[in-house]
Amino acid sequence: MTQTTEKKPHSISSSTSSVSRRRFIQSSTAAALSAGVWSEIPAQESNSANDKLKILCVGTANRASANIDGVQDQDIVGLCDVDQNYLDRAAATFKSARTYADYREMIASESDSADAIVIATADHNHAPAAIRAINAGLHCYCEKPLTHTVREARVIAEAAKAKGVATQMGTQIHAGSNYRRVVEIVRSGAIGNVGEVHVWVGKGWGGGELPEETTAPPANLNWDLWLGPAPERPYAAGRYHPAQWRRWWDFGQGTLGDMGCHYMDLPFWALELRHPVSCEAEGPEVHPHTCPLGLTVRYKFPSRGDSRPPVDLTWYDGNQTPREVAGERVPGSGVMFVGSEGKLFATYSNYKLFPSDKFAEFEPPEPTIPDSIGHHAEWIKACKDGSSTTCNFDYSGALTESVLLGNIAYRTGKQLDWDAGSLVATNCPEADKYIRKQYRKGWEVEFTA
Repeated sequence: MTQTTEKKPHSISSSTSSVSRRRFIQSSTAAALSAGVWSEIPAQESNSANDKLKILCVGTANRASANIDGVQDQDIVGLCDVDQNYLDRAAATFKSARTYADYREMIASESDSADAIVIATADHNHAPAAIRAINAGLHCYCEKPLTHTVREARVIAEAAKAKGVATQMGTQIHAGSNYRRVVEIVRSGAIGNVGEVHVWVGKGWGGGELPEETTAPPANLNWDLWLGPAPERPYAAGRYHPAQWRRWWDFGQGTLGDMGCHYMDLPFWALELRHPVSCEAEGPEVHPHTCPLGLTVRYKFPSRGDSRPPVDLTWYDGNQTPREVAGERVPGSGVMFVGSEGKLFATYSNYKLFPSDKFAEFEPPEPTIPDSIGHHAEWIKACKDGSSTTCNFDYSGALTESVLLGNIAYRTGKQLDWDAGSLVATNCPEADKYIRKQYRKGWEVEFTA
């Protein structure tokens, strides 16, 4: 894990100091960018290691509550939720935090005195919240997938780099020790050159039709703010909030969007992948509103340097999940690296090498990747001392772009020739409407330098 050089920490103890810090971040970053030293800019400091960050939280229940737990030893100064019941529950724990229904209002009101923000909403609100926070100079932790569209992921990553803020995407399993050991084994050459990877998840977020019956939203839910940037539609009980939004294109990206960043993270890390040059997908007939119940996506990644060959990565989910991969019986979810000298199968918590007899006496290489201090703790440390995080938005933005590209290939029904630099499928102009999207007025995703 590469660490940037730590700068001497300083203390921030007032809103005036925070404003001064924000101005320093933007002016010093702009100067560095004009000098052409993007890669040398560490995340900017917020506090000394012993001071607490002032954190805003967008979303307070379900996955958001776990993220709040991860940062609760800091100072939670703002809470935002469109569901008043959820908001009241969180406010009862963090009694000094100010409460909001609209994250735009919270960021505008609190950014001068706050240091950082944690975002855990439905996918379609990730980028509108994150870009406003980053534009305001706030360090940013955001749940996976980083964004709802490919273009949003690029904008968010570039904005975070330009502003010099500490970032982390919520792929918490990345902090586990098993992923580190797998990365070390693959990079050691134990299974030879890896040119093929299979990734699968036995889960199916998809299916269904637009609800025939709609009702007024409950009094505790601000439905307009829940929709945020998405097109207006009537509320339907039990169909969107709180748990079913992932199956709808306007709000989520199905199983691929839900789980791709977790499972594809491992080959991205181990093989140092970044952008595919080609992507195609197959599944059921495309539905205009809901995601598929099963999908197969084939990515082609180019060689990296002189020694690492191109990689074919295949994703399977839902009812297309395989029972056998590369000649081996496999459980419902996992990753299989296929190398010239063997195969490695991995889940979140364990791994196995094949052929079994060949690797019966296998001794893994000495660990070279340090154990994580914790996924949230990494980010908190980076906010305070300018160190790096392992799932910063540069890394996780590229991962998110690749994940979401699979759904674009599926929805267009074409093999995409992908120009990552320009964010264009050169052979498929109709892909552009899925690469980027229209926003309701007031919810646009644009970087403000």
